[in-house]
Amino acid sequence: MEVIPSGSAHGAEIKGVDLSQPLDDATFEAIIEVFHAHSVVVFRNQSLSEQNHVDFSARIGEIDNDVYGHFAHPDHNEIITISNILDDNGNPIGVQEAGLFWHTDLAYTQTPSRASLLYSFEIPVTDDGTVLGDTLFSNQVAAYEQMLDDLRARVEDLTAIHSAALGYAPDGAYGDADQKQGRSMKILPSERALETCEHPLVRTHHETGKRALFSSAAYIKGFVGLDKEESDALLMELYAHQSQPEFVYAHRWQPGMLVMWDNRSVLHAATGGYDGHDRLLHRTTISDTQF
Repeated sequence: MEVIPSGSAHGAEIKGVDLSQPLDDATFEAIIEVFHAHSVVVFRNQSLSEQNHVDFSARIGEIDNDVYGHFAHPDHNEIITISNILDDNGNPIGVQEAGLFWHTDLAYTQTPSRASLLYSFEIPVTDDGTVLGDTLFSNQVAAYEQMLDDLRARVEDLTAIHSAALGYAPDGAYGDADQKQGRSMKILPSERALETCEHPLVRTHHETGKRALFSSAAYIKGFVGLDKEESDALLMELYAHQSQPEFVYAHRWQPGMLVMWDNRSVLHAATGGYDGHDRLLHRTTISDTQF
C-alpha cells in the first residue's frame, strides 16, 4: 500500500489496494489510519459492484441514508444514487447534486455522520477534454488552528444550534413549493426539520483528539447566548474564514474512483456547472458512534 499526499491542505491517495477484494485486518486498519491523518482519501482505478461499496462502507460503520432527501438504489437501499441522467420516461435516476455550499453531512442530527463514501461511474467531460464537477473539501482542523486569536476567543466556548429547517422544512428551500416545481431531487420535506440540536462550535474529534470547527451556515440557525443579528454576522465571518483557498483540496474526478471523507473534520461543496453532460455516482454515509 502506497500513500500519496495531495499536496493541498489535506487529502491523500492510497495506491495498491483493490477494494473489490476482501481486505485483511492489517490493511483495513492502515486505511483508517490514513483516513484519520488526511481526512480525505482517494482510491483510483477501482471496479466496484454495489455490494463491494456496501461491504467496505459497513466495515467502517453503520450506513445511514439522508434523513430528508434520498434516492436509494433500487437493489441496495444503503446507496444513494447521485446523477443528472434521466431514464427512458424522462424521470431522474438519482439525486441531482445540489450541495453548492460548504456543509457537512447530517450536521443537524444528534450524532452527525462519521464519513461519506462516493464512488464514480460517469464523470462529465467537455469536447475539449475538460473534466467538470469537481468536489471541494475544506480542512476544518487547519481552519481552527489558523484562526486569529480574537476570533478564536469569541468562538471557543460557543454552542451552535443546528437545524435542517432552511432546506427541508415545508417552507424551506427544498420544501413544498419547490416540489411543485418538479425538482429532480427526491426530497421529503417535514415538520421534523424544524427540530434543533446543539453542538459545540469547536469539536474535539473523538478518535484523533484534534480540534476542528464544526460550522456550516446551511445548518446553523444561531448560537446559544447570541441574538439573531449577532449570530448571522458571526456565521458569515466564520464562513469566509473556513472556506479560504489555503484550507481547500479540490478533487478532480475520474470514473472508477472511491473518495471517502471525514465529516467530523472536513466541509465539502459541489461545484456544478456540468449541465448537458452525464454524471453518475453512488454514495454511502456512515453513522458515528458519538459526537
